[in-house]
Amino acid sequence: DEFRWKGPFYFIQGADPQFGLIKAWAVGDTNNGDDEWGEEIKLAEQAVQAINKLNPKPKFFVLCGDLIHGMPGTQWRKDQEQDLKNVLKNTDQDIPLVFVSGNHDIGNSPTRETIDNYCKNWGDDYFSFWVGGVFFLVLNSQLYFDSSKCPELKQAQDVWLNEQLAVAVQHKCKHIIVFQHIPLFLRKPDEDHDYFNLEKSVRQEIMEKFHKAGIKAVFSGHYHRNAGGSYRGMEMVVSSAIGCQLGEDTHGLRVVVVTDEKIVHRYYSLNELSSQGIEKELLELLAKQN
Repeated sequence: DEFRWKGPFYFIQGADPQFGLIKAWAVGDTNNGDDEWGEEIKLAEQAVQAINKLNPKPKFFVLCGDLIHGMPGTQWRKDQEQDLKNVLKNTDQDIPLVFVSGNHDIGNSPTRETIDNYCKNWGDDYFSFWVGGVFFLVLNSQLYFDSSKCPELKQAQDVWLNEQLAVAVQHKCKHIIVFQHIPLFLRKPDEDHDYFNLEKSVRQEIMEKFHKAGIKAVFSGHYHRNAGGSYRGMEMVVSSAIGCQLGEDTHGLRVVVVTDEKIVHRYYSLNELSSQGIEKELLELLAKQN
């Protein structure tokens, strides 16, 4: 049933609740300073409350990685995960949750074990799903960042991705949208490689593959600031964090409206979304039946 286009809809994208980073960043110890995350709990609760109030309801709520701060094997990790789950349990039952793995969830250089642990806790590290004629792909971007400890897993994701893109063509989907934690790029497709984007040759290969497949937009987090740009008509959307801000942006969520022709999105601060909901302009796009 979800293979068919039934008119405009919207979803909510959040990123980096990252329980533990606010304290770690404040004390300047990002390896061990994550022993408190009360502030993040409050922010995540505010995000869930804001989403639950929205009318009409979003089709789903996607969290684009770094669910918690504690890296695999660190002291507070289990408690951070449990506290995040306790908050997310309060999401309206009619709003499915979609999880994307980030570097703090599976490690900067993931292993089969760290990925298996993530999958036990949060679900698959890459998968696809359909909503109203639109095809969504969730990718494990750590496999593009550093797969040196599990090259066979990167290869498996690559094979799977090619198969999925072939399926999308076959079904003549309305749009293809990708979610991953690390952005392909922050502002320009040819910018230099650093911690917050993918290595240039890897990036070029992925961008070209996505462009050929007709992918409209890639949504990510990781940067803890809003950014973005485009590559040959494909939009790269980088959303700031629900949790710790590393720039001038506010704790927030992105509302993404999918229409017949285009994908329109806007980042809202949690306060704005809680108090005012979605602005008229976006609601009007949703009301237009094709």
